[in-house]
Amino acid sequence: QVQLEESGGGLVQAGDSLRLSCAASGRTFSRLTMGWFRQAPGKEHEFVAHIRWISGNSYYADSVKGRFTVSRDSAKNTVYLQMNSLKPEDTAVYFCTARYDTTYAVRTAPANYDYWGQGTQVTVSS
Repeated sequence: QVQLEESGGGLVQAGDSLRLSCAASGRTFSRLTMGWFRQAPGKEHEFVAHIRWISGNSYYADSVKGRFTVSRDSAKNTVYLQMNSLKPEDTAVYFCTARYDTTYAVRTAPANYDYWGQGTQVTVSS
């Protein structure tokens, strides 16, 4: 079992930056792929980025590539999502997710992930 808790959301203006954190607890993390999804009102969950814990390999949605960076701190069991140049269309509830993997693979579907945090709201005003 893996428990995930997000923090760092808030209200910012377009062009600002924000860093989300996801504190993970539970069993061994080395085989985890950690993902970030977001969900805007009335929309489906949208893949944002993921990172493989053991290697640091990462993958991004085209909509955030070049603006968002996912990273992890193994000493703190925490994954981060650094969001720069925020746009109003980035407004959503952001979820931290996890799944166990034996190898690196691109995982962009919500159903790929077994563990989800409760989400944190990010609102970007224009």
